[in-house]
Amino acid sequence: MRIIAGKMKGTSLYLSKNKNTRPLKDIARESIFNLLKHSNKISFKFERSNILDLYAGTGSFGLECISRDSENVFFIENEKDAKKILEKNIKKLQVKKKTKVIFGDVFKILEKKNINLPKFDLIFCDPPFKFTKMKKLIELIFGKSLLNEGGIIIAHRYKTTRESFPNDFKIIEERIYGISKIIFGKFLS
Repeated sequence: MRIIAGKMKGTSLYLSKNKNTRPLKDIARESIFNLLKHSNKISFKFERSNILDLYAGTGSFGLECISRDSENVFFIENEKDAKKILEKNIKKLQVKKKTKVIFGDVFKILEKKNINLPKFDLIFCDPPFKFTKMKKLIELIFGKSLLNEGGIIIAHRYKTTRESFPNDFKIIEERIYGISKIIFGKFLS
C-alpha cells in the first residue's frame, strides 16, 4: 500500500498483519479521491480541510488527505495493533503536527459530552463490514454537529450491504469497486 498522490506520492505505508484490520485497497482509494476532485456532483477542496477518519485502521485514507494538503486529520481507532501501525505510518511520513490519534470505541468517544473536536469538512467511515449501526453513526455525527455545512461523509461498506440512513442525509454518489461499496453523502441544508 502506498500514498497515491500529493506531496508524499509513492511513499509506502506499513500494513497490519491482523486480519481484523481490512485495508482500503489502492484502487478504491484512488477512485474516491478522483471523485472528490473531479465529480460534478461533489465539490471538495483538500487545501486547509479538516478530516475525521473513523475506524481508521492503519490510516491510509487520512494520510492520503494530508498528502493532498489537508490541514488536520483526526483518526479514531479501537484496535491496538492497527493504532500502533497508524502511529508508525504517521512517524514515517513526519506528519505528527497535522494528526491526532484517538484510541477507543467510535461511539463512546463521539457520545462524550465534553468532546473537544473541531468541525470537519469530510468524515470517512470505514467500520468492519459486519457493522450494523451506520444509521446510528450518521445520526450521532449530525447530532454532535461534527460536519461543516456542505461537508461530506464517505462510507466504505461491503458491496451487497443494504444501509438505511436518516431522512436528512442525502446520498450523492454510490460506487462499487471489487467487494467494496463507497457511499458519498451529505446532510440536507
